[in-house]
Amino acid sequence: MSIRVLLADDDEAIRSAYRIILDAQPDIEVVDEAADGEVAVALAERLRPDVILADIRMPRLDGLELTRRLGGEFRVVVVTTFDLDEYVHEALRAGAAGFLLKRSGPALLAEAVRAAVAGDALISPQITVRLLRQLSGVGSGSGIGGGIGRSSIGGAAGQEARRPLGGRIAESERIGPVEELTAREKEIARLVADGATNGEIAEQLFISAGTVKNHLASVQRKLGARNRVGIAAWAWESGA
Repeated sequence: MSIRVLLADDDEAIRSAYRIILDAQPDIEVVDEAADGEVAVALAERLRPDVILADIRMPRLDGLELTRRLGGEFRVVVVTTFDLDEYVHEALRAGAAGFLLKRSGPALLAEAVRAAVAGDALISPQITVRLLRQLSGVGSGSGIGGGIGRSSIGGAAGQEARRPLGGRIAESERIGPVEELTAREKEIARLVADGATNGEIAEQLFISAGTVKNHLASVQRKLGARNRVGIAAWAWESGA
């Protein structure tokens, strides 16, 4: 069964390019397009897509607000021209299932869609180092972003950028466990932060992929995290 994708971008040329790229994939189908956020919300509620690709700057309702509204129910991958720390930060906090720069290329666009459906969160490598440094408190000028490890969170390679928000995450922004994680759950959270996929975690810990998914669901519930980004952020910040 194909992955059903809804496109939300006010630039018709970009929507057309995305459609060409994604419809060329054997496992992905673009079900509709929206030129503004309000239309995208209405289409999402009617069509129930597997993934929404949303630009940040759209009329009527921007991509960040769209993610806040739909991120708990749909997998929203934010795709934008603007490599701004504030955008990355807000998108991930709102529950985005990925963050791509439009210059990332067609291959990453398709992989971001697949990663979102798999429960991962693929983030442009250009902003990897900024997220890792910001979460680990290395340098007061580091920024926030994300990266691609073996398939999603983690990895290396990126470009430095100035960040007006400063060093470590503010205390009020940190994710903390509502309930204490078990030793096995902490072990899995560390592997998620290292960029391991569910299959790689299962192989390394000698458990089934289904067991990994169950543990991850428990970790998300205990941390109040929306996705793997939140789990990785907690692991990096807490030093688990």
